Amino acid sequence: MRDLTPRQIVAELDHDIVGQGDAKRAVAIALRNRWRRRQLPEDISAQVTPKNILLIGPTGVGKTEIARRLAKLVGAPFVKVEATKYTEVGYYGRDVESLVRDLVEAAIVLVRTSEREKVAEQAKTRAEQRLLDLLLPPRNNNQWVDPESPEAAEAAEKRQRSRDKMRARLEAGELEDREVEITLPGKNVAPVSILGAGNFEQMEMDLQNMFEKMMPKSSQTRTLTVAQARPLLVGMETDALIDGEKVNQSAVALAEESGIVFLDEIDKIAGDDGGGGGRGPDVSRQGVQRDLLPIVEGTTVTTKYGPVKTDHVLFFAAGAFHRSKPSDLMPELQGRFPIRVELNDLTREDFARILREPRASLIRQYQALLATEGITLEFTPDAIDAMAQLAHQVNQSTQNIGARRLHTILERVVEEISFDAPDRADKEVVIDGNFVRERLEELVKDEDLSRFIL
Repeated sequence: MRDLTPRQIVAELDHDIVGQGDAKRAVAIALRNRWRRRQLPEDISAQVTPKNILLIGPTGVGKTEIARRLAKLVGAPFVKVEATKYTEVGYYGRDVESLVRDLVEAAIVLVRTSEREKVAEQAKTRAEQRLLDLLLPPRNNNQWVDPESPEAAEAAEKRQRSRDKMRARLEAGELEDREVEITLPGKNVAPVSILGAGNFEQMEMDLQNMFEKMMPKSSQTRTLTVAQARPLLVGMETDALIDGEKVNQSAVALAEESGIVFLDEIDKIAGDDGGGGGRGPDVSRQGVQRDLLPIVEGTTVTTKYGPVKTDHVLFFAAGAFHRSKPSDLMPELQGRFPIRVELNDLTREDFARILREPRASLIRQYQALLATEGITLEFTPDAIDAMAQLAHQVNQSTQNIGARRLHTILERVVEEISFDAPDRADKEVVIDGNFVRERLEELVKDEDLSRFIL
């Protein structure tokens, strides 16, 4: 975990996300409060709960991206889920507790990646030793030789010289095409799901774990070149060096102390469902809120890695709230999101900045993609302004999907260039405002056509 000040967090987010200063400040403070809690005495820190955040704004303005970038910035396990995928306990659908299990799985990946980096050199050394043994197998004969005899000493010295020569050739890359036989551990086939409904997820996992322990593990022998076998052997040695139980315990602790859960589309479960008598995705929205409440408040969820407490998990909830308002949520759930930030609609200037400023802006992505074909792609300032203007105009006249509109706009602009790129003689392409308008203006003028194409 990186301990960054709020100002540093906002500065880092500014590299990838345009605008939305209020939201960035709110998440930066929430993250810094985690560091502050860890500095407190244990009796006080246990009482300090996270200040969860409700992000309110239309789609495509950066709600999810802020949370995702924040988690990546500090190395925290992160899970994004749509509140609409859950249903009340007793109905067919996913159990809300599964989001905690997903969070632990994300933490497992982070911890395992960190542990793999620590043992990378040792694993590589052990893999090279195994390759050497495969290329020059240990002597195996049944004739007994006195280990103290001169003959044994001479044979051992000769064999060591052979191994040293083979090692030098292996390190020099002279044996990459030599074939060796390696035995790979097999994987058990997961049992067929017999329980079905999402509310039995934990029971099903327990049954699968039991079957895995009962069923013998198969293995297979494959003939591969040294170049093909090396990464497989490094992976096997890495796994052998990592303590799986330690990884699991560390992952659970990381999820509990640093986990971030992003609940998207929470506005879709706001309000009453009219008695809960319907069917389909809208069934019992109040019930989903009731099931989410203990998770957000702080409870203990059983996972295959052990119990996980959610008391200090940081929750972000987000929604457009077009047809509902935050006060339509259950009062108890509202109280668990004390910080509310409204994100702004994107202006024409915002669209232009989104194209120009982020480290991985769409323009830089297209330039990098076409550079693989030898194409040098350049956008003039008036081309960027024209695309920003058109994106803003279409968002205003049709459905407002925020910055996602730029993906469609740019794809239409470079479509012909991208198609002809491998066969194109002129490898330097300059896109100006006139080119953009020629490609898009007719579509924008025809509102019915732009509704379906842009």
